[in-house]
Amino acid sequence: MNETEFNRLVDEILIKIEDAVEDCSVDIDYETANGILTLEFENGTQVIINRQTPARQIWVAAKSGGYHLDMNEEGSLWHTGDKEELHDLLNRVCSEQAGVAVELAFE
Repeated sequence: MNETEFNRLVDEILIKIEDAVEDCSVDIDYETANGILTLEFENGTQVIINRQTPARQIWVAAKSGGYHLDMNEEGSLWHTGDKEELHDLLNRVCSEQAGVAVELAFE
């Protein structure tokens, strides 16, 4: 995948995540600046989602650690090295940081 296609795909997924946060029943603030999406929880903790263009990855930083996600071979899903999909990863780390179950509906 070339850089233009990569950036288009990441832009699309960041918008989907923003929409899911807006529709979520848990109070999560978000801000996008320079292609970096920051989710902030009531307790002040953050999850940061950004693109790493040279590696063609999405990186997620959370209290539980840093995660690097690649596009699967079919070009449809982002996943970690141990095959956890972005959707599942975000629901898990957001739930951990919010202290309540978070279900972001996107894919």
